[in-house]
Amino acid sequence: MSTVSSAVSKTLLTVLKAPVEVAGRTFLSISLVLGGMLILILRMIKSVIPPDIDRREFFRNLHWMGNKSVAIVAFSSFFVGVTMVVQATIYVESIGAYSLVGWGSGYIVLRELGPIFVALMFSGRVGSNNTAELATMTVTEQIDALRALSIDPYSYLVFPRVVSMVIINFVLTAIGDTVALIGAASFSSIAMNLDLHVFWRGIHDYLSTWDMWLGIIKSFIFGFIIAVSSCYWGLNVKGGAPGVGKAVYSSVVSSAAGIFVSNYIITFAIG
Repeated sequence: MSTVSSAVSKTLLTVLKAPVEVAGRTFLSISLVLGGMLILILRMIKSVIPPDIDRREFFRNLHWMGNKSVAIVAFSSFFVGVTMVVQATIYVESIGAYSLVGWGSGYIVLRELGPIFVALMFSGRVGSNNTAELATMTVTEQIDALRALSIDPYSYLVFPRVVSMVIINFVLTAIGDTVALIGAASFSSIAMNLDLHVFWRGIHDYLSTWDMWLGIIKSFIFGFIIAVSSCYWGLNVKGGAPGVGKAVYSSVVSSAAGIFVSNYIITFAIG
């Protein structure tokens, strides 16, 4: 009897031990990543006191990050706006609430969908590219070469990229929101014969200035999260050349997680 009880106890211990170990490893991994990102932020701040930025690197990043992202963001955002109206058409026509189409589109785009959608695209397009570039420089020891030349990689590489990505994500969000609303207005005019004046009037009358500011705040925070995440994984790549792909994957996943978590916190706290 005691042998059976002992076997059952060991089985239960094994069953309960596995999820606890997984939870513990997950918690430690997340803590290490967040701690590493915090250290990166502190090193970056320390390296630029007093404030100084490499203008050539800054404008180079502004150009390639923004110039190659505007078209895809605008194109995708237009159809986001159209799809939103397609989904709402049945319900709007059934209750005749045409005056609320503009308000609903503006509320969703400016506060939630616009900043998140653009940030996810920005992470996949620019954040991954930034991680791959920094990871390649780390693997090929170019980062070590900069240190050997007494050039701080945090002030020369990280800081200009972080500032550029924060600015560009805000600009892309503004463009994406505008194009999405244009798409929503155009399709509502075609599908529901809605007067464009009624659409834009709904946005003007029912949306507050705070709705717009909340989207702006989110765009800056999301851009900062993407920048820090992509730089962290790029500078902490492991495993040589094969590790570059893993770093890019980790960067995109952690950026997406950070975007959704921070969006919840911002909306819950001040939204």
